[in-house]
This record gives sequence, structure tokens and C-alpha cells, in this order.
Amino acid sequence: MNTHQRNSLIDAGLRVADSGMVDEDDIWSHYSNDKVDIGERLAKVIRTILISEPLTKKLRALSIGSSSEPQFRILETAFRGGLYLMDIDQSALDRVEERIRRQYTDHVTTVRGNYLDILNHKGFIKKLLSDKLNNRRIDLITLHHSLYYCTEELWLPLFEALHKNILSSRGALHAVLMADKSTDITTTTWLYNHFAGKFFGVRNNQSLPVLKMELEQSSVFRDSQILMTTSSVKFFVDDFEKMMKVIWMILLYPNVHSYTESQKLEIICYVIDNFWVKRLPLIQKQHHLAVYRGVDFPGIL
Repeated sequence: MNTHQRNSLIDAGLRVADSGMVDEDDIWSHYSNDKVDIGERLAKVIRTILISEPLTKKLRALSIGSSSEPQFRILETAFRGGLYLMDIDQSALDRVEERIRRQYTDHVTTVRGNYLDILNHKGFIKKLLSDKLNNRRIDLITLHHSLYYCTEELWLPLFEALHKNILSSRGALHAVLMADKSTDITTTTWLYNHFAGKFFGVRNNQSLPVLKMELEQSSVFRDSQILMTTSSVKFFVDDFEKMMKVIWMILLYPNVHSYTESQKLEIICYVIDNFWVKRLPLIQKQHHLAVYRGVDFPGIL
């Protein structure tokens, strides 16, 4: 690679640093097998729920932090009793609403809101149930890569609130999150911990395995099955701008960490030398957590 080519890549990386989250997430979803991986585990959760319920029952699902919902096809077909997609980003919901109109999926409803209001605002759950969920509980609640926006000390009370107030007497919670630790320099976890640690003195401390232990110790989940699996996802796209958009999303720029110009240059050069030139995919190790309520046989994940 000559100097002109390298400088062109650096300029491209800087140019897309302020890209919108919805665009970044769409690129990640399109060029990685993340949503395939989630779909495979989600299908096992849905299968478990289906076995536990009468065939005639129309199931209902709530996707929290749904974004533009790449799992739309799976959830829409399986949950004909109502699919509710909650997100704080109206632009993401606009995409879903256009699809709802275009494909006549009237049983799908968008809900604009911050899921942290479940904990922060008294009466939010009651209003959600009455205004959006038709005062009926939900058979499946998903949190797919949405716990990033909630500090870990709030996870347990969030799950307890969902379990006690929204989840059906026979149902499941399914969460997916990037692993918090990795020594593999090709992983998203290592990339975040390295640069966020170097420039801001922070590391990823959001751990689903830790949450699993907390759920197991909570009396709220004493009659629940709590399962966990680990998977590996690959991402690569032959377009440096698109690749860097995903890198900025992983490094939480600019909404969480505001890297300086020199720091951004260092990050871009690292990606060029360690991924782009070598044509290496970025790897994401991630955990899947399922909580089954009222299921009287061993669930799967």
C-alpha cells in the first residue's frame, strides 16, 4: 500500500466517525453473521415456548431496544398475537413502520421509549401495559445487544421488573451481549478494552455470566430455568468506510467516548494494519442468556 492509498483510507475513517447508530448497526447486521447467530438461539427459545403452550394460543413478544429489528421475520411469524418493538430511536422505528404498512403486518406495533423508564419512572410499566400491550402479558421478551445502554447494577432490578410485571406465567427472557473479556486481539472485546482502556481508563464490565449468577441468587427467579451459551461471530466488509462505521460503533464514539483527532488516527491506522491489509475478519465472542418461567421441562438455548 502506497502513501496515497493509506491517506485515502485514513480520510475515509475520519469522514464516517460521526455516522448514525442505525446505519452502523445495519452494516454490522448485513456483513456479519450476528443476526444469524441470534436467530439460531432465538429459534430454540421460541421452540421451548411453543412446546409449553397450546397450539391454538397466539403468542406475544416484546423486543426491547429493537432498533430496525433484523429478527423481524422470525418474530413476526411466530408471535401473531402481537409483536411490540420498543426503541428510543425514532428513525429506527420509522423503518419498521414503513415495513409494517408495506407488508400489512398489522399485529406488529412500534413503541417509542427508553426501557430504563421501567426502573426510573413510577407507573411506566402500568402505562405500557394499558396503552401498548392491551393489558396482556408477554410470552417472550428479548434484549438483543440492548443492555449496553444500561449499567450492570441495574440489570438485576430490570430483569426482576420484567419478570414480575410483564412476562407471562409461561414465557422466556432472551438476552445477547458481547463477552466482557478476551485476550484475542481480533475480537471486538479486545478492541474496545484496549482503546477505551488506553485513552479513558475504562474496560467493558458488562457481563452476562455475572448477571446469570445474580439471577440464580434472586428469589424472584427461584422457579425459573436460567441457561447460557457462548458463540462466535465474524464481520468483514470490502468497503473501508463501512468497516470503520462498525469500528466506531464498537468503540462507542461519539455518544460515550469522545476520542481526540490523534486518538482517532491511531485507531484507524490500527484497523488498517491489523484487519484491512491482512483481510482479517473482526470476531465477536458473545453470550446468550435465556430465562424460562413456568416451563416444566428442560429448556434449550
